[in-house]
Amino acid sequence: MKIFALSFILIIFLCYSLLSQPTYKLYDDDIEGKLPPLNVLIDSALAKDPYVRFRELQLVVNNSKLKSDKTQWARNFGFQTDIRNGTFDNFSTNTSEGQSPSIFATKSNQTNYGIGAYMKFPIFDILNRKNQITLAQTELKQASEMAEMQKNEVRQAVIKQYNQLLLSHRLLRIRFNYVETSRTNMQMAEKEFKNGIINITEFSRISEITARSESDFETARIEFRTAYLILEEIVGIKFNLTEKQ
Repeated sequence: MKIFALSFILIIFLCYSLLSQPTYKLYDDDIEGKLPPLNVLIDSALAKDPYVRFRELQLVVNNSKLKSDKTQWARNFGFQTDIRNGTFDNFSTNTSEGQSPSIFATKSNQTNYGIGAYMKFPIFDILNRKNQITLAQTELKQASEMAEMQKNEVRQAVIKQYNQLLLSHRLLRIRFNYVETSRTNMQMAEKEFKNGIINITEFSRISEITARSESDFETARIEFRTAYLILEEIVGIKFNLTEKQ
């Protein structure tokens, strides 16, 4: 049932990737409305994370161990059979009155078998049974807690990275608008400087502002791309939000 559910989720993710069209305008549109819902991202990350899968497998192991410990008493009861086939030497004696006994030896192929029940009462197993089951139950509970803790860590990682992506995208849009304004101001300053409207000091100041805005924009662009790729890697989904200028 769990495998079917995970497969169904992955099919939805695949359909999402195929239906997503590269019409997203990176610097104009808000990215939050283009991403899958946060709960879908979390479910995808949980299905993909190898540590979560490991913890779930550990639960299966501990649960099987508990069942084995509970039925371990059955080893002390059972049936035993013995079957032997081969050539056997048979000896017999014939005693007549007044005569020495005669011994006869014959050989024959025979199949001998036997069956019986057995019952054992190992004192240590009887006294230790309760402790053994308690230990197995505790190990199962520990495995369950570790699995839930791992899931919580994955959920927190997705939430943090999701919000980091939203923040970096909004900062990128701000930096983009600022750099566009700076470029326009720089073009105007170049014309005004050539026409003698502004002096070299003012031109240098505008040039410095433009250069700083370009640097801030590149930094914001790299931070956004990093946050974008990390979230894709965590959840295992390609968002296909390519920019169309």
